[in-house]
Amino acid sequence: MRRTGEPAATFPVRIVPRAAKEGVAGYEGGVLRIRLNAPPVEGKANEALGRFLAKALGVPRGSVTLVAGGKSRSKIVRIAGMTPEAVLAALIPPGGPSGGGPRSPRTGSR
Repeated sequence: MRRTGEPAATFPVRIVPRAAKEGVAGYEGGVLRIRLNAPPVEGKANEALGRFLAKALGVPRGSVTLVAGGKSRSKIVRIAGMTPEAVLAALIPPGGPSGGGPRSPRTGSR
């Protein structure tokens, strides 16, 4: 994620269109992975991404801007009025989809 002069978060997103369930699939290598129900045709996935992020972050839809990647699964998104840290904290809870913590060792015998 990058910081700009005003409070805003600009970050790369990789979408998975036509997913059975919408949600954040993880955060790895600086890229936020998001599953969307919408198909990747006629901008439907882009619209769904904007709605999903606005709702998940509690910001107006107008605060979410697609900066690059309109016809790609890899996109750059800007959220006005939020810091990069606040975006990640809202989308990825501790121990969330990115596997935030270490796994507990298996116990028992087989």
